[in-house]
Amino acid sequence: MTAGNSITIAPASTLRGKVSVPGDKSVSHRALMFAALAQGESQISNLAPGADVRSTAEVLRSLGVTIELHGHTATVIGTGRSGLKPPSTALDCGNSGTTMRLMMGMLASTGFQATLIGDDSLSSRPMGRIADPLREMGIDIELAPGGTAPVIVHGEPPRSVHWNSRVASAQVKSAILLAGLAASGTTSVSEPSKSRDHTERMLSAMGASITVDDNTISLVGGGPLRPQTPLTVPGDLSSAAFWLVAGLLRGDMVQVCNVGLNPTRTGVLDVLTAMGAQLDIEHVGSTGEPMGNISVRRQELRGISLAGTLVVRAIDEIPVIAVLATQARGRTEIRDAQELRVKECDRITAVVDMLRSMGASIKELDDGMIIDGPTPLCAATVESHHDHRIAMSAAVARLCVQNDRPTTILGSDIAEVSYPGFYQVLRGLRV
Repeated sequence: MTAGNSITIAPASTLRGKVSVPGDKSVSHRALMFAALAQGESQISNLAPGADVRSTAEVLRSLGVTIELHGHTATVIGTGRSGLKPPSTALDCGNSGTTMRLMMGMLASTGFQATLIGDDSLSSRPMGRIADPLREMGIDIELAPGGTAPVIVHGEPPRSVHWNSRVASAQVKSAILLAGLAASGTTSVSEPSKSRDHTERMLSAMGASITVDDNTISLVGGGPLRPQTPLTVPGDLSSAAFWLVAGLLRGDMVQVCNVGLNPTRTGVLDVLTAMGAQLDIEHVGSTGEPMGNISVRRQELRGISLAGTLVVRAIDEIPVIAVLATQARGRTEIRDAQELRVKECDRITAVVDMLRSMGASIKELDDGMIIDGPTPLCAATVESHHDHRIAMSAAVARLCVQNDRPTTILGSDIAEVSYPGFYQVLRGLRV
């Protein structure tokens, strides 16, 4: 039952059914941007439906790109790099950090000035780690005091660079490679560990000259991108994670269909397996991004120590993994997750506050958290902190509450950013 900008979640003893999750948001952003930089028409299917991807589409339209959206399908008439037009107003990225950070790289070579803005949440997030390598490439970028938006990009021909990134970040890497498309010579990025590789896969499929050597990605600039038809976006594994955890907690049988199985994104599956989960995975093909069906049911799980590269590979799923850890036997310790502090909110503090208010035994660390379980959770009123993953994680946590008292999520409609209809799907899985 909803009430304004909040939702009350009822208890559930059993979940059963099949779910098709929205298209992968990370792939959808890139599909629109790269199709815009290609010369000609691209057809994109299963595009993510949330507000973040719409922000990318609107920014591209403001740059003169023709984009027609029909449900989950998009037609993009690419202009090529030289065909982008100066915007008449600031480019509003909404709540989407991916839109703003990747657009910084895309705008680097345009030859005109553009300003990127966002909502209050996005305007508080750091942009310096994107601006620094772009400045090294000769691009003049202005940030607000504190290194945040608004971001002013003075587009000019970039120079190639070899950038040693301090963190494994697909957004940093993608922004550099986007700028490198217009640079003469070879632009390369080295990371301490491998981040998501959607950019490399898609740019390579569209004709860019890309090589991958361990954790170093190199791109030869100057070549055109060719359009793709069709370009199929797989189901979002980060969205699927909520149903996988829900199924492990309360499932008779829950199956998520046609979900992306890119190895740089399957960290959450490795985490669940390490906790003792039995996952039935059926591979169903690949269109550049591998896809499959994943089935789970209720199981007893164990606590684990989670750190290093596995945290990087599962960073977006940590909030709902923390929910699962409250019901696992033993201690779960999550480290090296400081990246969570610069997401839509400080997700470490938000997760700890949310689960502690529901009775979990949880301790906040500088770079993560410690959770002891299993612990029965209690009903509570919790804040979404204007973060879609916190809101949906709270809804999954409610499944662990034993009594009929209501759990209310304030700011619940932020889930629409990445998963429109999430709460309706949750109701539909109840037996």
